[in-house]
Amino acid sequence: MNKLPLQDQRHLDAAEGWLGLGDHLAANEEIDQISLALRIHPFVLEIRYKIYAEAKRWDAAIETARSVAKSMPENPWGYFHLAYSLHELKQTQEAYDILRPVVDKFPDHCLMRYNLACYSCQLGKLKEAMRWLEKAIDLAGDMDVRGMALDDPDLGPLRAKIRAI
Repeated sequence: MNKLPLQDQRHLDAAEGWLGLGDHLAANEEIDQISLALRIHPFVLEIRYKIYAEAKRWDAAIETARSVAKSMPENPWGYFHLAYSLHELKQTQEAYDILRPVVDKFPDHCLMRYNLACYSCQLGKLKEAMRWLEKAIDLAGDMDVRGMALDDPDLGPLRAKIRAI
């Protein structure tokens, strides 16, 4: 996908910069300067999602991630963040239901499998959760997924089994 026109790209880059500095309000002001017609562009929607996530505005984050998933179904980003936002609103079954049908489309996405482990665990599907976690660890490369899992409250019921991996 091509970049945005120069002026809009500058606002998008500035918004990313503000997010990097932890200022989602300034990032939002930059996004609002982007041409109205381009505010539905997937690049813009991704930054808008990050702004909503920083602000813990999960309902708005859900709608934004859903738009990205719909406009870019070949990209895991929208599905992954849609599910995460649902989980943040304690709609874990819905989060699981978003990722489970699409996970095989993204065979190298370790964090999608990690989140499925978290969601499965929270839904009481402990054996399934361990299978997802093991797949995530296998795909992780240099990422310390096991260490991340040991600290993740969503995986608390599996802590002893994770230590044994």
